[in-house]
Amino acid sequence: MPDAASAAELESLLMSRSLGDPELAAATEHTPDTRILPDVSVVKVGGQSFLDRGREAVFPLVDELLEARRSHRLLIGTGGGTRARHAYSLAAELGMPTGVLSSFGSAVAGQNATMLGYLLARHGIPVVAGGGFEALPLQLSEVRAAVFAGMPPYAMWQPSPAEGVIPPYRTDAGCYLVAETYGCQNMIFVKDEDGLYTANPKNDPSATLIPEITVDELIERDLPDLVIERPVLELMKRAQHVRSVQIVNGLKPGNLTRALAGEHVGTIISAGEQQ
Repeated sequence: MPDAASAAELESLLMSRSLGDPELAAATEHTPDTRILPDVSVVKVGGQSFLDRGREAVFPLVDELLEARRSHRLLIGTGGGTRARHAYSLAAELGMPTGVLSSFGSAVAGQNATMLGYLLARHGIPVVAGGGFEALPLQLSEVRAAVFAGMPPYAMWQPSPAEGVIPPYRTDAGCYLVAETYGCQNMIFVKDEDGLYTANPKNDPSATLIPEITVDELIERDLPDLVIERPVLELMKRAQHVRSVQIVNGLKPGNLTRALAGEHVGTIISAGEQQ
């Protein structure tokens, strides 16, 4: 294989091979990958876990986020929650394809980002979308935080699921992709449960907490219910930078702060040793 550290050799491959060529793919894989925002933490705020609960859940979390930005630079992603589920239900009943459902999910996650953004507006924290991501370095430097809608902007280009029409890449996957693409420091999912359980603790009293697990172990277990979207596990297996995520219960004050400080608070899912 050519020395991928040589830009000239890599350019030669790009000019002479198809973009699906295995040797070209291997060469690009060994090219140094720049971490764009290595000191930033991505925090995903669940739509159903928090925003759907209203003031009682959201206001304490807003206060904790504002305090946390004193010590950490934050990218805050939002989920779609119950309204997105209602939209998926109606669209599926009407026979809409996956790409259309993806557009609906993006709209609802965007509404949640806007609401959270308004609560943070007086502190100078902006909501970013699309081309607005290009200004992130300045915004994070000036106000140390920004809000974005967690749904990846696939819209009509959303990959088709193996079964059904529900978009497989939703807000958990979107937030994780932001963390991985920017080479961020942390990926923390703020949920309304203490972490990952063997079953859904909301309807199964025998469910037990799993404090730590690898992606391969979790895939092998094939649990019927996961607290994060399954595609995140496949994304983690191929990740270069964000090789672990933590799931915390944000309804318990201080949990997010502790997780940002590097404490093991809820469940840590890791991708294991990088190949």
